[in-house]
Amino acid sequence: MDGVRVDKWLWAARCFKTRTQATVACDGGLVKVNETAAKPAHVVRAGDVVEARTPSGLRVLFVKALGDRRGSVEAAQALFEDRSPPPPPRDPFEWRDRGGGRPTKRDRRRIERIRGR
Repeated sequence: MDGVRVDKWLWAARCFKTRTQATVACDGGLVKVNETAAKPAHVVRAGDVVEARTPSGLRVLFVKALGDRRGSVEAAQALFEDRSPPPPPRDPFEWRDRGGGRPTKRDRRRIERIRGR
């Protein structure tokens, strides 16, 4: 196999649950191959770098092998080397439930301490 469609490869590499989702992501400009926007029919070859904005976040994948069939997780992980950046730091205010009412005096002091006031 010389090359595979990028939407098929992303589906086989388990970046998207369905091939349709991979196709929609390509059409929406959320997938780049070697820093160039890729349409679903773009051919991926071993050695390419694929950047895909998936539902779980940005994934940067180095293509090690080609695959056009979805298999096990182990088989999918053999297709690429993950070069994704680390996730962004957590929001310091995440400990408060959104819509949980006004912050208490203690909460306000914590917020001010975090903000440096």
